[in-house]
Amino acid sequence: MTDTPSEFKIKEPPSDGITATKFGPTSSQFLLVSSWDTTVRLYDIIANNQRMIYNHSDPVLDCCFQDSVHSFSGGVDNTLKMYDFNTQSETIVGTHDKPIRCVEYGGDVNVVVTGSWDSTVKLWDPRTPCCAGSFTQPDKVYTLSVAGDRLIVGTAGRRVLVWDLRNMGYVQQRKESSLKYQTRCIRCFPNKQGYVLSSVEGRVAVEYLDPSPEVQKKKYAFKCHRIKENGVESIYPVNAIAFHNQYNTFATGGSDGYVNIWDGFNKKRLCQFHKYPTSISSLAFSNDGSVLAIASSYMFEKGQLDETPEDEIFIRNVSDQETKPKS
Repeated sequence: MTDTPSEFKIKEPPSDGITATKFGPTSSQFLLVSSWDTTVRLYDIIANNQRMIYNHSDPVLDCCFQDSVHSFSGGVDNTLKMYDFNTQSETIVGTHDKPIRCVEYGGDVNVVVTGSWDSTVKLWDPRTPCCAGSFTQPDKVYTLSVAGDRLIVGTAGRRVLVWDLRNMGYVQQRKESSLKYQTRCIRCFPNKQGYVLSSVEGRVAVEYLDPSPEVQKKKYAFKCHRIKENGVESIYPVNAIAFHNQYNTFATGGSDGYVNIWDGFNKKRLCQFHKYPTSISSLAFSNDGSVLAIASSYMFEKGQLDETPEDEIFIRNVSDQETKPKS
């Protein structure tokens, strides 16, 4: 696939499955990437080079920026690390009993949140850094998302829990996913009104946090990432969701190798990009919404292949035409 004016590949991508791509909080220049190759890498996408790299002892399943000079990451070594880009030094912040699946930073409440396969969510104070509390979830944590002071957690068994980060004494809402199959990804609307949830069975649900019946009437689900060939429909997991901060539109990436952009409020698909080499494992919009990072990384949906496609990260400059709701 040749580079187009609107899209190019990052040089020196990870050598094994890409688990997360995250842009810096204020600029669209720096991209943080975690991988099964045990690394966390910082890329400068304007210069298209790798600026920094640090390691865990095992595959890294998620990472996030705290601010422009600190990152957090966790994975199969059960360990949460903080990295300081200025001093190039790492700090072991703490551990879970099992692999850390999710790492998010909640800027409004200045807390790092980790979700683990040990069925807990832990909060970490980045100033010290130390653990500020451990909270039992009903099952393994698969995905979580922070919106303001709300925390949405998706676990095994298709459960969804809504927590208040300022008062973790009780669960605000307990729900069962409206999708029949395993939850793959949850991301909150930037306007904090709701969240989008995807499943392994080619479906996406748009949910609202306000429990009032009028608002709950607006929730819906739709099919996507399905390909019909010769009358046979193949259904693919929807692995990744990323929101455009300005427009509240969102991108989904599936194991079909496609990226779609949706206007969730008006129930419309705005566009679909070309097919990528393999499964889309992660997506991230830059803070200003001008750039979308797309990780194309085989996720072993069909087991071991004779030839596994290379892990690649595409950087796409997106236009308003692709991301802005049609009025």
